[in-house]
Amino acid sequence: MRRALISGITGQDGSYLAELLLAKGYEVHGLIRRSSSFSTGRIEHLYRDPHEEDVRLFLHYSDLSDASSLITTLNRVKPDEVYNLGAQSHVKVSFDMPEFTADATAMGNLRLLEAIRHVEYPVRFYQAGSSEMYGMVQERPQTERTPFYPRSPYAVSKVFAHWMTIQYREAYDLFATNGILFNHESPRRGPTFVTRKVTRGVAAILAGREDKLYLGNLDARRDWGYAPEYVEAMWLMLQHDRPDDFVVATGEMHTVREFVELAFGLVGRDPGDHVVIDQRYFRPTEVDELCGDSSKARRELDWAPRTAFPDLVRIMLEADLREAGLDPDRYLTGTGAAGAV
Repeated sequence: MRRALISGITGQDGSYLAELLLAKGYEVHGLIRRSSSFSTGRIEHLYRDPHEEDVRLFLHYSDLSDASSLITTLNRVKPDEVYNLGAQSHVKVSFDMPEFTADATAMGNLRLLEAIRHVEYPVRFYQAGSSEMYGMVQERPQTERTPFYPRSPYAVSKVFAHWMTIQYREAYDLFATNGILFNHESPRRGPTFVTRKVTRGVAAILAGREDKLYLGNLDARRDWGYAPEYVEAMWLMLQHDRPDDFVVATGEMHTVREFVELAFGLVGRDPGDHVVIDQRYFRPTEVDELCGDSSKARRELDWAPRTAFPDLVRIMLEADLREAGLDPDRYLTGTGAAGAV
């Protein structure tokens, strides 16, 4: 039975990756931080009674800011694969908390790599990169060879982690891989991220709890995919015959405005009646567009996205309607087309 260790297991990607690995017969270990409230909601359905047989999910208190806890956990678990998904991952927050973001996202990666370097068994390592590293894009679409131009403390931290992963791969012959994942969404996306903010906002408006949805830059264009498919690409990278770096993307761009119009259109509402532009949600330095070329992943990993953009919006909206206590079959009567915001 192979063992995997996941930092960030309680996040969107971590929860989907844990599901995938458990389905493939892995023993899965996750790092969680001690806090005064529970943060394990996304993985509670994976728990088993510890007295039952075949319990294969285990959680360990640790933190990417604490090197000793990482070393202790690695030596206890002895994983075959390590997936570093932990980070301070909110771009806007990174402007308010740049030092914390750098410590968790950049230095956390370094601490984990350094811990892996000193273990006495082979480990395959995955680093979660981000399309935000491209920032002010230098070419269209973006590939593994496109120069980075980060435009936020979060993106700068991810660039550090990306190059440190390559450094450890080349200097110490580690099986260390970077996945440069473009935006990927799901019903488990955090509520402060714009896509989930939109679908939750539409549900709240239909439930009568809100009337307005406050958003920032509607003209930003992104390459949006479905998170469960993207964690499959992570796993495939660590099954590859050699460590390498891969872009994971759909190759299509859509504006935030399009996402908003689709979501409101699916329930027959005009977004112009509800959406308010709020300057507080604009970044100090904006990333105008991101669009990835995943040809290498398609060719070498046999990976490809399967969920179209309109279907992604519908999946998320259906889930948030249910969470709001509404029947999606009753409310999803529109086509996803609506007037301009």
